[in-house]
Amino acid sequence: MTIQTLSTPSGDTLVLIPIEEYEDLIDARRYEAAMRAIESGAVETLSSAEANAYIAAPSPLAFWREHRGMSRHALAEAASVAERQLALIEAGKAKGDISLYPRLAKALRVRIDDLLPN
Repeated sequence: MTIQTLSTPSGDTLVLIPIEEYEDLIDARRYEAAMRAIESGAVETLSSAEANAYIAAPSPLAFWREHRGMSRHALAEAASVAERQLALIEAGKAKGDISLYPRLAKALRVRIDDLLPN
């Protein structure tokens, strides 16, 4: 690591490092924070089998509904959407109104981003 120090006119000491090394430090900090969140249970992780099921599912919404053990009827009621519309969204044949996704995410206890197709 290449480090230089500079003194400012006010007496502060600044450390200069190459941008790549700075970005590596930021990445390491984010990684450590993510690992702490996983270890504490604040972030949900999937097993290999669950990850394979996620990939095989027709949509992220279909995976999370099944993963949470919810029937389509129960999710439709919780999110105030017609069951038929929910089935179309799960199958990837409809997108649904943007205002629907926060309700679905809340009912499934996931982030909205977790429900959007890649």
